[in-house]
Amino acid sequence: MNETRRDRDAEGRARNARPRDGLGRPLPYGTPGVERQPEGAVRTPAETVREAQRLLDAGMPFHAHEVFEDAWKSGPEDERELWRGLAQIAVGLTHSARGNTEGGARLLRRGAGALAPFAASRPHGIAVAGLRDWARELAARVESGPPVDAAAEAPRLLG
Repeated sequence: MNETRRDRDAEGRARNARPRDGLGRPLPYGTPGVERQPEGAVRTPAETVREAQRLLDAGMPFHAHEVFEDAWKSGPEDERELWRGLAQIAVGLTHSARGNTEGGARLLRRGAGALAPFAASRPHGIAVAGLRDWARELAARVESGPPVDAAAEAPRLLG
């Protein structure tokens, strides 16, 4: 694809085909990037957690957010806020690692708030209360410090 026309998928929808780095930043065409997550994949909750944890551990929270977003969009209505909150936390970590500390902190707190209704339980084994607390603590830390290392800060989903 050249830069003068929009990238399109097989169905003709606009899709950015530029390669991306581990934090989801677009790279120039022709540059090697990291493998992207398939869009719209339907996974079991266990598969979602396993794949997202793998990506978080690899320092790729942007890509983990895409996994959570698929679960949010395809999962049962009563779990949408859980997956949305996890996606927001992953994006918050992404922004924090990119140096956008204000946006990162805001998304970490928003994700922690979305997880609050699930804190008393462990849906699918996810350590919701611990993740909520981790996100709030990281939000406070990134507001006053340098960008964080996404892999070093990767949360434990199953705690």
